[in-house]
Order: sequence, then C-alpha cells, then structure tokens
Amino acid sequence: MSRRHHDETHEHDRGLSYDLPVLARRRMIRLMAGASLIPLVGCSTDDTSAGSSSPSSASSPTECATIPDETAGPYPGDGSNGVNVLKESGVVRSDITSSFGDSAGGTAEGVPLAITLTVVDAASGCDTPKQGAAVYLWHCDRDGNYSLYSEGVTDENYLRGVQETDDKGQVTFRSIFPACYAGRWPHIHFEVYGSLDDATAATSITNTSQLALPKDVCDAVYATDGYSQSVQNLGRLSLETDNIFSDGHDQQLAAVTGSAEKGYTATLTVPV
Repeated sequence: MSRRHHDETHEHDRGLSYDLPVLARRRMIRLMAGASLIPLVGCSTDDTSAGSSSPSSASSPTECATIPDETAGPYPGDGSNGVNVLKESGVVRSDITSSFGDSAGGTAEGVPLAITLTVVDAASGCDTPKQGAAVYLWHCDRDGNYSLYSEGVTDENYLRGVQETDDKGQVTFRSIFPACYAGRWPHIHFEVYGSLDDATAATSITNTSQLALPKDVCDAVYATDGYSQSVQNLGRLSLETDNIFSDGHDQQLAAVTGSAEKGYTATLTVPV
C-alpha cells in the first residue's frame, strides 16, 4: 500500500476529478442559500496579521453553517483505503508526534504545533458545544510524507490520533507543522464522529473536512531548517487556486498564534 503523495496521479490528494463533485456540491449549497436569503457565514477564522490571526464568530443561529465536507484523500488510515489505525491500541492520544503500538517507533521532527478544534452544534447557531463527540486528526510530516502510506514511513503511524471532546467541545493535539507538498495548500485532515466508540470502531463518520493554515505563518515556518522544499511548493499555490479551498475557505482557515522559535497554536471552530 506504499504510495508517494507527490506522485502525479495523487498530486491533489485523490485528484481534481475526484474533488470536483465535492466542490460542485458546496457551490450549489451556497447558491441555494443565497436564493433563500439565508447567509452562510460559518464560525470561522481569518488570517489578519503575521504570526497570528483572529477568529470571527457567528452572531445568530441563521449564520452558522456546517463545516464544509472535503475529501479525506488517499491516506486516511481509517480503513477506507487499506490500513486502519483507528482500531489500534494507543490511537486515543493528545501527543501525535511519535508512532505508537507495533510501529517502527519514529518521531516526526518540525516546528511544534498545537491544534485545538472546538466542535459545536450548527443547528444551535454554534452556541452549544458537542461534548462526547470524537475527532480523528492526521496530516503529513515535514517532508510531505504520510505515515502508513508514503515510501520510507509505511512502518510509522505518527501524526495520527483520536480524542474525545470535553465539556467545551474541544480537543487539542500536540503535533508539528506540516509541509507544503506539490499541488496542495498546507492543510490538516480531520474526521468527526458521534462518539469515541464510533471513532475507534471506524464507523459512522459524521463529518470529514480539512483545516487550512495561514500563509504568513507558513512563510515563517518554512524559513526554518528542514522545510526548504515547502518554500518552492508554497510559491506555486494560493488558497484561491488550491483545488480544495478555492471555492471558499472562511470556515476552514485556522487562527494561529505563536512563533517559529517557540511553536504555534492553531484553533478552529467546527460546526457539525
């Protein structure tokens, strides 16, 4: 099952032809919402300054939209494309920098990144946290490789983990800043489940989406050692040309604070 993410056939996760139906559905939803005069302004974040960005929140229930559905890509590790890390003992964890269980035991190097997702009920206008839900989160390493799939790291399962949301609807993963690989804006994948039991059984996914990282923060991180290839890749992309985020990224652009020297914290509200 070893695959390289930068193979031309998988340059955009599963490819533009796979993602177009998802994008078309999202555009149709927005058009229908506009015709009904119902604004689709989510509980989102905007990139406003170097090294940090400030979130904007919905002001009423009619302004809260469910997080956009996105492809999980070819490297989910949830059993839908070969390997299934969700059923492995130890997958429920907050620090996802190292591999666990029967893996090779490696640790992903890179600029530290804490990722906090707040899962809320969209039907309540984003005011009610979803306590007891679960989030499975994964992303590529500093070299742009995905554990379990990419050549050289098929025996690793780092940068993957599951957590149950607390009474605030929150989960926080300690990780590293992902690379920018050819053809995709820097991003983090996640799936939301109704419960921890559902997540560890790899069943009943309620939402699949992706988090985007702000350009100013990416520029700062990619200027550090180990990320040199990401500089060139990022220079060929923008959020407006990325095949996932080009139709709108307001709900998926994380608010990020911190520094390349001390590490960053990314936060995103996830209405489901």
